[in-house]
Amino acid sequence: MLLDTIIWDVDPAIFTIGSFSLRWYGLLFSTGFLIGYLVTQRVFRQEKADESLLDILLLLLVAGTLIGARLGHVFFYQWGYYSQHPLEILMIWKGGLASHGGAVGLIVIFWIYARYFSKSPMLWTTDRLVMSIMLTAGLIRTGNLMNSEIIGLPTDVPWAFVFTVRDMIPRHPAQLYEALIYFAIAALLFFLYWKTNAKKYEGFLTGLYLSLTFTARFFIEFLKENQVQFEDSMQLNMGQWLSIPLVILGGYLMWRSRSHVDLG
Repeated sequence: MLLDTIIWDVDPAIFTIGSFSLRWYGLLFSTGFLIGYLVTQRVFRQEKADESLLDILLLLLVAGTLIGARLGHVFFYQWGYYSQHPLEILMIWKGGLASHGGAVGLIVIFWIYARYFSKSPMLWTTDRLVMSIMLTAGLIRTGNLMNSEIIGLPTDVPWAFVFTVRDMIPRHPAQLYEALIYFAIAALLFFLYWKTNAKKYEGFLTGLYLSLTFTARFFIEFLKENQVQFEDSMQLNMGQWLSIPLVILGGYLMWRSRSHVDLG
């Protein structure tokens, strides 16, 4: 055994003053967008792009991520409930965000940005933001770990986590798996953008991001508890079914780029 079972009883709140509570999830979520903004600012300067559009792009990305992730959860996972309680769709503070919905929201936002604000093609922009998106995704999954949510299946591996707010059963730290993979994908995208000619092939980095991210998500789902009860009767859960078209889209974008990336 490399480690003993890890007892995870972290308080989701960093501190609380009266009715105000600063939570790890919110801090990591906002930190991801801040770092992403700074990275994108450097990229825009490198490309001599219009930096005045960055503030608009940031606001659009935050809105698109939240709205897409919320609607994804509502329609993909709990439409039966929310169709009877439509006002609760707006209550995002009660939880319920789906990363696949967030990905769709980002696609819509990038289209809006390219169509109405930027003079650059949509894929030019996405190729230059996917590394920041993956870094943010890793921080968000770390926030899920701090919340003891999106837990894994029971396991006897020596690095199993016991999420005390849920039960006393050793489980796969699925959130940590995802976070580490997302950080690794972010590092690869950083390397390809800054050290190779990959950015010359429009859509290649975007396609690689989609293929790697949602292939990883597909397989990690085998180690996670299903989010909603109806998934228990499915051979593949909802997260896996939603990942498949995004992996295919990523493969298509890489093929479309017709790239032969020189890694030297």
